[in-house]
Amino acid sequence: MSTEISPTAFPELLQRLDRMLDLFERTMNSTASDADEVVFASAIAFSWQRREGGGHFRPIKHPDVMQLEYLLGIDRQREALVRNTRQFLCGVPANHVLLWGERGTGKSSVIKALLQRFAGDGLRLVQVHRHDLLDLPEMIDRLWDRPEYFILFCDDLSFEEDDAEYKELKALLEGGLTARARNVLVYATSNRRHLMPEHMADRQLVFEGDEVHPNEAIEEKLSLADRFGIRLGFYAVDQRTYLEIVHHLAEIRCLQVDLAVLDREALRWSLSYSGRSGRSARQFIDDLEGRLAMDNMQN
Repeated sequence: MSTEISPTAFPELLQRLDRMLDLFERTMNSTASDADEVVFASAIAFSWQRREGGGHFRPIKHPDVMQLEYLLGIDRQREALVRNTRQFLCGVPANHVLLWGERGTGKSSVIKALLQRFAGDGLRLVQVHRHDLLDLPEMIDRLWDRPEYFILFCDDLSFEEDDAEYKELKALLEGGLTARARNVLVYATSNRRHLMPEHMADRQLVFEGDEVHPNEAIEEKLSLADRFGIRLGFYAVDQRTYLEIVHHLAEIRCLQVDLAVLDREALRWSLSYSGRSGRSARQFIDDLEGRLAMDNMQN
């Protein structure tokens, strides 16, 4: 036995469905808002995680935070980043920032160090992986009315030509229909200056290709980086700066080592491993401190 629905009943049925969907959406939003309230009260750093049924902010209980003053050899970049972040926290115009350059030169460290300086002023970091960039509209909606100020931290970011995440980030930075959130900025790091791979074939298009406007294809690759209002370059340090970093870290760790021996070992380390950089200096000090501790345990 089948039950037929009268055509005159369809409008009423659709209205009931609309009310049910509206109630469901309000319930889901209320649940997410309540959950966010608990999460954001528990930490100063977070990561975005997507699971079946939606995404959520997860507190990072033990964030890797250091003091800005410990980061040597990047004074100009550090001052520009601090100034922009201070403007952001004061509610005046500030820019999204791209930190690009050689590996181990302090790009990620200087962003994480902002928490030590500004967490008391309401700054929060949210780590966003590249595959989560498709969720940017949902993240922005969830953060929109929060009293804190959020930096979406995209570390080691790069794209290929066919990545869907590329367009989502591009729309967030500038050009989308949604208004810009007053309390959200993007700080990204990358080894690539323009975030996209650049091939010799791209330049050959200008002279040999069949495309009518080859320059436009190249400019499309550069357009994402251009949407970061501030772009800071990071470079390998010279020997003098490298040794200054080593000396500074050794002093912080209270390592009792002859300065000549320290310099000789530090330079040997830079030749054998990752070259001269802040990361290399820290890795050397970690190794040295560990060896000295083992010697003391054996004596």
